[in-house]
Amino acid sequence: MITVHHLEDSRSQRVLWLLEELEIEYRVERYARDPETGLAPDTLKRVHPLGKSPVISDATRTVAETGLIIDYIVREHGDGRLAPAPGSEDHLRYAYWLHYAEGSLMPPLLLQRVFDTVEKKAPLLARPVAKAISGQVKKKFIRPQQQLHFDYLENELRSHEWFVGDAFTAADIMLSFPIEAAVARAGAGRRCPKLREFVERIQARPAYRRALERGGPYAYA
Repeated sequence: MITVHHLEDSRSQRVLWLLEELEIEYRVERYARDPETGLAPDTLKRVHPLGKSPVISDATRTVAETGLIIDYIVREHGDGRLAPAPGSEDHLRYAYWLHYAEGSLMPPLLLQRVFDTVEKKAPLLARPVAKAISGQVKKKFIRPQQQLHFDYLENELRSHEWFVGDAFTAADIMLSFPIEAAVARAGAGRRCPKLREFVERIQARPAYRRALERGGPYAYA
């Protein structure tokens, strides 16, 4: 049986959702964030040296990194579901979105969170300088990069309902976390109706809702 090492309010929610979509039996090992730092507990390092989530255990295998986990589960346990046929053009597009979600889309969203934290946590005397520097970085780099990606994604959804085409795939699951964050926290929902509709569609899926029940609180839901 697959064990999901699940950190609350984290990207591992996507793994639970995938397993629910595929109706695969699994076990959840829960981890709480440190109340001071918001980081994963050191106990996760017993599972994987980096101490990050998600990680899954499947028999003798330990698999880390969300994109690889999703690809692994679909290949090893999916029975041809939630992915286009290997070797097809749609499969190449599918693989692209699996990598794009964390490789290209997440960094500008994560940078905003980092600089928001810098503004809030800077020592009182240094806070005006920190806010000034942070504001310039956001204005000159972070927000333009975010909008570049939001416009790109919005345009992709103008011609079809899901990112690989008319069929829902695991690529949509992989993209869910950064798009939910973009719509809820980075302003994409105001300017990108197709992204907002995408979030509404995924959150209405029964398997998505079952995964929330199994995983617990999820800040981007």
